[in-house]
Amino acid sequence: MLDNTIKPIVIWLFIGCFLIYAMVLIGGITRLTHSGLSMVEWNMIVGTLPPISDADWQQPFQKYQQTPEYQTINNQFTLAEFKSIYWWEYTHRLLGRTIGLIFIIPLFYFYIKKQLTPVLTKKLLIILFLGGFQGFLGWYMVKSGLTKEPHVSHYRLAAHLISALTVFGFTLWVALSLLFPKPYYQNNKIKGIQVLLYSLFIVVVIQIIYGAFVAGLKAGLFYNTFPKMNKEWIPNEAMALTPFWRNFLESIAGVQLLHRFIAYTIVGLTIAVWLKARKLTTELRLIHKKAINTLVYLVGIQFLLGVFTLIYAVPVVLGLLHQTGAFLVFGISLFLIHQFRKIV
Repeated sequence: MLDNTIKPIVIWLFIGCFLIYAMVLIGGITRLTHSGLSMVEWNMIVGTLPPISDADWQQPFQKYQQTPEYQTINNQFTLAEFKSIYWWEYTHRLLGRTIGLIFIIPLFYFYIKKQLTPVLTKKLLIILFLGGFQGFLGWYMVKSGLTKEPHVSHYRLAAHLISALTVFGFTLWVALSLLFPKPYYQNNKIKGIQVLLYSLFIVVVIQIIYGAFVAGLKAGLFYNTFPKMNKEWIPNEAMALTPFWRNFLESIAGVQLLHRFIAYTIVGLTIAVWLKARKLTTELRLIHKKAINTLVYLVGIQFLLGVFTLIYAVPVVLGLLHQTGAFLVFGISLFLIHQFRKIV
């Protein structure tokens, strides 16, 4: 049983994890509906209240009309059409502010009530810093689409997404460490599955980065066949850039190709984890067996979602489901490496 002083902190941290997930989900909607460049200013305090009257709406609309996106893509937009994209970005930013308040106010309360140890206080301050940095990266990303090109840098998009996952992951790790303060297993018994789980987690993070690259480059709108890319396993365009490494960072074909092969790697590692767990039937706790089975199901579903998202050229619903799948695979992978962590 959890101590009464720890239980509210754990619940608070899990609420934070859910809100961060919601933030990422709404960020995905914002990206898929092309709403992210509708707000051209970043105000931490001012701008919390949305425009209300038509006169209020004219100011942000006029500022949007000065952006490359409006001038090159949306120059036929009416005020009503502008409102439809503005609301998603506004909701995204308002949720970010809300998460900040939901974190800072209880943090202050728990500190005043002396419910935080010095070590836990440091960890929570790190989460606070990471959350603030995430907000800065969000604006840094948006800013890249307000200058010359009407789209954000795929590098900044990936940094923004990974920073959100870092905040989520660190918050989840702190919560899990309060729930499960001691490792369950001796290293010599589960070393093999430890190596596989850490390898899987690293590859999952890399895959999420490449998912952001695919999104930022709009690479999902091309080569919409599976398993081949059109009629080739490796299209010539995937090797066309020089120097060679640019093909896997800046080429639509190269980035999508690598995203596909990393997916195969994740499936292979997941199967290896499952097979290794089957050999440790008597050693593993029931909760961990179920978690590994859940990992297998989630990876399988996520792989299929990726295929259908590609084949149908990234419709909004499938794109969101695929992003949610990535988040869930990241979460269950992190849970497993926490549970199988080494004894320090």
